[in-house]
Amino acid sequence: MARIGIDVRCLSKGRMTGVEEYTQQLLENLFQLDKENEYVLFFNSFKPAKADFSWLEKYPNVKLKKFQFPNKLLNFCFWYFNFPKIDKLIGGADIVFLPNIIFGSVSGKAKLVATIHDLSFERFPETFSLKRRLWHGFINPKKICRRAQKIIVVSESTKNDLLSLYEINPKKIEVIHSGISNNFLPISRNDRQLIEVKERYNLPYKFILFLGTIEPRKNITALIRAFDSLKNYATQKNDENLSRFKLVIAGQSGWLRKKIDHEIEQAKYKKDIIVINFIPVADKPYLLNLVTLFIYPSIFEGFGFPPLEAMRCGVPVITSNNSSLPEVIGSGGIMVNFDKPDEIEKAMRQILENPELYDKIKATGLKKAGEFNWQNTARKFLDIIKNLA
Repeated sequence: MARIGIDVRCLSKGRMTGVEEYTQQLLENLFQLDKENEYVLFFNSFKPAKADFSWLEKYPNVKLKKFQFPNKLLNFCFWYFNFPKIDKLIGGADIVFLPNIIFGSVSGKAKLVATIHDLSFERFPETFSLKRRLWHGFINPKKICRRAQKIIVVSESTKNDLLSLYEINPKKIEVIHSGISNNFLPISRNDRQLIEVKERYNLPYKFILFLGTIEPRKNITALIRAFDSLKNYATQKNDENLSRFKLVIAGQSGWLRKKIDHEIEQAKYKKDIIVINFIPVADKPYLLNLVTLFIYPSIFEGFGFPPLEAMRCGVPVITSNNSSLPEVIGSGGIMVNFDKPDEIEKAMRQILENPELYDKIKATGLKKAGEFNWQNTARKFLDIIKNLA
């Protein structure tokens, strides 16, 4: 039996972006699977945390160790003094797992496993604020990767980036695809909650959706321009079907949000663009079941949860042909160049004007999304733990 420490500070804000989704889903499925090893979770939050850890109570081999150090002071000590040691704080550990890269320190007695989700901050630093670039610089992901005995990556694309940018020994790297929550699935049109979600957000009958962080890296400006072109085409052709479509942009605000808001204000068909600033996790499957077409023209992704979740709900997807997206989405969606709004607009027309193609992409997307589940992710992760222990 091994004692495994897990850093869960990424859950402190109680929200569900990609890293938080990965961490909670992986751990829940891991704890359901493994009743032998002992798990101790390291958590620190100086202020009252929004995270809910009540789901841990049903696992007798899992303990949560809470600390209340001032976060900035703790991070400074990790960075400058390489102290304290996370494994020592939680009473010792054979293995320490970092579900994401963060300030931390581990003693030489503990083996380190870290997940690298992507190296977008290396590939496209201009899409990050100065604060975030400095943050990555101080954390020094390259140093963490070289210290780790095992590095988990969520795609072959990220593995290739580690090899080319950090020159990491390929034997240390394991590709383990993330899964998709079982909450994402096709929902009956008669489901009362489906109607409630539609009314809650005042959603139109026909709409195209982007769901993700509203920031430059998601390339939302290209989508807005493509939507304007689609509406122009519908007007010129007097196409009543296409004319009824609206664009919904949903997600929490990210860096340089104002640039995207400005793009919306400049759009010719801005009255047909709806912005929803926050969607609770529980509402996402219902939102995805209401949409006609999902578009995710991201500049770079380590994995890409939103398009897969849409596919799992039976929604045709258009996404970018870069980074991990061709690997993960594959034939389950239509791939376009992220920097060419005309390609996005052409793909939208192809799907929306061709019912046979629409049904084909919907079916292939459902099949492809079915390949990703958290049980498989947890089993592969546990194999790594067993081999290290």
